[in-house]
Amino acid sequence: MTERFRKLSISVPEDVAERLERESNTSAFLVDTVRARMRLENLTTMHEEFGITVTPEGVARARARRAAVEAEWTPERRAAVRERARQGARDKGITSARPSAA
Repeated sequence: MTERFRKLSISVPEDVAERLERESNTSAFLVDTVRARMRLENLTTMHEEFGITVTPEGVARARARRAAVEAEWTPERRAAVRERARQGARDKGITSARPSAA
């Protein structure tokens, strides 16, 4: 089934227009951006359905916890974990983590 499209004419502030002009495919950029917003709205609705209240304070705490964890992962630690994963794959005879083109 093919997706139906509608042509729209919109008015935007100058700074937004300047940003959109930098895109090679403005329509695709807008579709991606609006769909990301729609996913966020759906997530918010799901939270509400399960009785989860998301507050600015809770978001700040979660961001702080994530930043602390991210700070523990130095580039060297990331490289070591990546190499262990690659070695594990080689040990199992896996030569590429990427699927070959069909």
